[in-house]
Amino acid sequence: MKKICVLLLCLFSLKTLAQQTDTVFLEKLLQSHPELFQGILNHPTHNEVQLLYTQIDRDKHNIPHFKSYSYRLNPKHYFYPASTVKLPTLIFALEKIHELHIKDLTPESTMLTDSNFRDETRVTKDTSATNGLPSIGNYGKKILLVSDNDAYNRLYEFVGREEINKKLQKYGLKDTRILGRLAIGDGGDRARHTNPIRFYNGDKLVYAQTEQVDNNNYPVNVENLLQGKGYLDRNDKLVMKPFDFTDKNVYPLTDQQAVLKRLLFPEAFPKSERFNLTVDDYQFIYKYMSMYPTESQKPTYHSPEYFAAYCKFLFYGADSTIAVNPDIRIFNKIGDSYGYDIDNAYIVNFKTKTEFMLSAVVQSNEDGIYNDNKYEYTTVCLPFMKNIAQVLYQYELKRPRKHSADLRKYKLNLNVSPDL
Repeated sequence: MKKICVLLLCLFSLKTLAQQTDTVFLEKLLQSHPELFQGILNHPTHNEVQLLYTQIDRDKHNIPHFKSYSYRLNPKHYFYPASTVKLPTLIFALEKIHELHIKDLTPESTMLTDSNFRDETRVTKDTSATNGLPSIGNYGKKILLVSDNDAYNRLYEFVGREEINKKLQKYGLKDTRILGRLAIGDGGDRARHTNPIRFYNGDKLVYAQTEQVDNNNYPVNVENLLQGKGYLDRNDKLVMKPFDFTDKNVYPLTDQQAVLKRLLFPEAFPKSERFNLTVDDYQFIYKYMSMYPTESQKPTYHSPEYFAAYCKFLFYGADSTIAVNPDIRIFNKIGDSYGYDIDNAYIVNFKTKTEFMLSAVVQSNEDGIYNDNKYEYTTVCLPFMKNIAQVLYQYELKRPRKHSADLRKYKLNLNVSPDL
């Protein structure tokens, strides 16, 4: 009987993954709200919008079944993924801890980063941590709470570029590549080299990792790699030729939602295709992915720099003045850079048992110049993110479901008194 159940689950998973998306529904939805979306619809490039919306219907055993809808979705049409690459890197870092099979090595082990190559930096302290010491766990919190760049860079160095890209292939993310650190001008040989690292429990050394070097290249077949009419170089000099994304990270929406789906609904995948994570790992990610920065006790994030919706583009538009709905949680990972805003989210209302997935990207760079910090994030991108998610949420509230969802595994007791 167990073998039959496993076979059925495998067939269900394959059917789900192979399902074609509806390309009509979302376009009609946008057109039905001209007061919200006319600017996007009339823009010559539609502001590079891509959408992937997935309905979730539970069967009587609470197993999720998915139906997807898309708008201008094209894995071969490039957009810069920015910080969205941090989520798979965090997952792979947690996996690596288990796969090293080293006694006493845990996400809470002290992680001391050394330097061995040009421009690499050392880390021996982390004042945001309870004990003042860096660890995979605290880096993970900072990535999920506020999309911290340095935290991602340290996990990139731990996993290593070659291992990251092998894992992407292992999980079928064949249109994705991750090539370097973020926000430090990483590239070339520097991105191929990662720092030596030592892990301690107290004064006891439990694992030492030497420098890693990745000599592989990761070509991808995508369009739209040359953008705009000019850019500011490292010396803030205007160069009047298109900006080239050829050597940048690639992470299309289809792969982004595939990662989120595998993370949030492991039961919908055969065991052999699930992430190598423990129950504690899943609960850790769910907790800090859905937590607002203002709820976190350690690390601590204060207003006005940080606010509840700081990393919630979809539904809230990263609005610092908005009052978040206490019944709603958003499990997501955002990115913003080069005029692109991206969000990959699972949105759930625990009171109404409403749940759906939405992955979206939108860009605005009206002057066509890159690196000048003149992008229309607050006037074009974030309002679009807020509006499309809220329109779909209202639709989901009315959409009939045969079975009510049991969402207890996501409804975590955060044990906080949030300043919302």
